[in-house]
Amino acid sequence: MDRGKKLTNFYGNKNNKIYMDLKDIVRENALRYLPAKSLFRCFGVCRDWKHLISTPFFAHNQSNSFHSVSGFFYQSQAGLPSFMSLDPVAYGVPDPSLKFLPEPVDIRSSCNGLLCCQGRTGYKAYYICNPVTKQWKKLPKADADHGSDPAVVLVFEPSLLNFTADYKLVCAFPSELDGYEFEIYSSEKRSWIISREICFSERKVMPKSGIHVNGTVYWQTMGFGITAFDLNSERFQLLDSAVGTLGMRNGKLCSAYVHAQNLVVNMLSNTHSNTMQMNSHAKMWEEMQPKIHVDISLPASSNNNASGRYGYGHGGVVFIGGDVVLLSNGNKFYSYEMKKRASKDLGELDIDTKAGIVGYVNSLVEL
Repeated sequence: MDRGKKLTNFYGNKNNKIYMDLKDIVRENALRYLPAKSLFRCFGVCRDWKHLISTPFFAHNQSNSFHSVSGFFYQSQAGLPSFMSLDPVAYGVPDPSLKFLPEPVDIRSSCNGLLCCQGRTGYKAYYICNPVTKQWKKLPKADADHGSDPAVVLVFEPSLLNFTADYKLVCAFPSELDGYEFEIYSSEKRSWIISREICFSERKVMPKSGIHVNGTVYWQTMGFGITAFDLNSERFQLLDSAVGTLGMRNGKLCSAYVHAQNLVVNMLSNTHSNTMQMNSHAKMWEEMQPKIHVDISLPASSNNNASGRYGYGHGGVVFIGGDVVLLSNGNKFYSYEMKKRASKDLGELDIDTKAGIVGYVNSLVEL
């Protein structure tokens, strides 16, 4: 009988987590995995939730937990920034035109919730901002001339150990020595540094094609190639390109295009295949199998389209990141989720065809 009483008292302890209220379970284990817009809607649940979501600690946890592509920033025909949401109920920003910035801007790059824009006046300063919180920072003037359409890539990887967003902005710019040089801004050092590395190549880097994957920045180049720059060693490498638009899937660089209503995705598997011995079967790119049938009507000209990241042209793959693929047919856009194998019509948008389209994560990350 005594043993039975002790057992009953143990399970009757209200401090035990199995007796937590549902709202407490959601608060402790689920909220940080929600996008920013959905979290703001949770303000109305109760005062405790509103207070929790408003704290810097929660914003830090959410930026480390939520990494899903939520939509795309682009430039409209009127020259204003705008936002295309994959789900307007769940994902969004309060001011898609970014009027909270001190001057009109052009969108340049995006990474894990942060957006890089460039001003149109003065020395055309770069701005790093979070469109959700409207926090922004103006970067100092770069030492080099990046040109009118700079090939910049924003690099930001959230870290549980860093409560402040440590990011880098990397630009490949034409060198006076007939090649390309690389200038890097570090938020930690608050300064620009021009790397000693010089890429001697006749290949022209495409400004809006850059992407960061595991410490390396990749740009597509004219002539069917890729320029890779390792941020740790500050060394470059010229790679053969696969057909399509560059992106990242499963933590690896990939290239995707549509052919005969099939989404063809090639994964970078071996960057040193061109140095292998004779008769080696090592391949630089491996095609993902099986092919994915895309039930979307795209024009024939989209086959082998590789222009997505730097001008979406007449159709094809515009963006690939994780399981999300953005497809276009002129000014009409579709999203496709590879895991669910489901497509969604995003409608016809008034987009400047000369401007790029960047993927965006609906994060609370603080600058």
